[in-house]
Amino acid sequence: MLIYLAVTCCVSCLAAFPSPPGQYINLTKEDLSRADSYGINEPLVGTYFFYWYNIHTKEHFINPDGSDALVDHPANTEDYSYDSSDWWKRELQDVKAARIDFIAPVYWGVPGYESWSFEGLPKLVEAWDELDKADESPPRVGLFYDTSTLSHNPQQIHVDLTTPEGKEWLYNTIRDYYSLIPPRMWAMVDESPVIFLYSAAFAAKQDPAALNYVYSEFEKDFACRPYIVKEISWQGDADATYAWGGALGPRWNDVVALGPGYDHHAVPGRKPLVVDREGGQFYARAWEMLLAQSPKRRANMVMVETWNELHEGTDICHTVEYGRKYIEMTAKYAGMFKEDIQLTPDGPYSEADHVYWDSVEGENGLSIPISGDGLIEQIKIDDIPAVHTRSNPYGGRYLYVKIDDSFLFDQEIPVEIELTYLDAGCERIVLQYDSTDPEGSVREGAFKAGGDVSVGETEEWKKAKFKVTDGRFVNRNNGADFRFAVIGGDLTVKRVEVKKL
Repeated sequence: MLIYLAVTCCVSCLAAFPSPPGQYINLTKEDLSRADSYGINEPLVGTYFFYWYNIHTKEHFINPDGSDALVDHPANTEDYSYDSSDWWKRELQDVKAARIDFIAPVYWGVPGYESWSFEGLPKLVEAWDELDKADESPPRVGLFYDTSTLSHNPQQIHVDLTTPEGKEWLYNTIRDYYSLIPPRMWAMVDESPVIFLYSAAFAAKQDPAALNYVYSEFEKDFACRPYIVKEISWQGDADATYAWGGALGPRWNDVVALGPGYDHHAVPGRKPLVVDREGGQFYARAWEMLLAQSPKRRANMVMVETWNELHEGTDICHTVEYGRKYIEMTAKYAGMFKEDIQLTPDGPYSEADHVYWDSVEGENGLSIPISGDGLIEQIKIDDIPAVHTRSNPYGGRYLYVKIDDSFLFDQEIPVEIELTYLDAGCERIVLQYDSTDPEGSVREGAFKAGGDVSVGETEEWKKAKFKVTDGRFVNRNNGADFRFAVIGGDLTVKRVEVKKL
């Protein structure tokens, strides 16, 4: 996501906030009578919609140095601008063709300052109403509050959300946006308009009271509570959580984030970062991982990242480079998601009754990922190859194991996990696995304890067996399916095996 304003970190008293710019304020229950709502458990697909483009002024088309600002390019640039209702209408029709239920316009509004963020919304309303009158059922409209304005704004204030003024800034930004959007257009879940909050890291400080303030003030002005989806960096209670970065790979939270890949080479000053689209396979794989999960357990909302962030190459809209390929792919997968279809992952282990990793034979349906707090090293014990846990910057010692998705993926099949380890070097080994039990551990059971074994000092190879009857195994165990937590030293392992029971 691009940021063009200078960073200034001066926290000071804020000036009095102006009145909201729109007419949809001080609402009553009667004013909400035309606002349809999605059910709390209804499968929904949304997308982040960037409307900062203006083909006439070249805003967000040309970089300050005159170079091309875009990685991908619109297939039709006619009136490609936030101030054109024809452009909005064309895009909304394409969003609907992708079977996306709602857009979350990326709002950079700052209380009291006119900008494209304000200017574009009346044109959105005009376009939406035209489609509605023509019985085209346009996608509904939520809000993506780009909180980078808490650091980057014309007043050069680094907003402190622990102060009364900071809380008011946060709420008034949301208030100003919804004052410009009539309730008939709102994307609502359980009769509450949807608000996505970008990262809390842009605030000077933040505490749980900030979100409580938004809830209470919104209800006063709009006669209903909002449905707040907070990025995982926020403190405080919200209706749901998500993690930004789905274009780099799926993010599994209350709201799933996924996207087609990433490339920001056209953005000045950025370090190279490319996640290849693989001709569409990267995007397909993300959707199919989601659709392989049981409909009764998978998230009810998916956010596609993004509709048209053309600077970072995360777009799925109609472009010169890809045509309508990603619109058609999204329509296919979104339809399957809404119809509660569950895919069975295809692969080399779909018919196997067991898989294993072995220090000599290597991977055979099991792998040992190395990252974060799961660092290991290769060693030999009496000329026998093995892996050995080692210290990491995060504390603790873990051996992570990932099961090939074609063997097990959210299928509720009991298994036995067998570990061959050296009886020396640590005090205890604890199995922690990705479970179907949402109360089993943090992250809705992603690290449920599954038994432990005491380690002696015999320096002999031993086997420990763990029976798991409620394994979910959808890679929520920090990207793996289970791990061995090592207590009181380091663990040496030469084989791990998983058998279906």
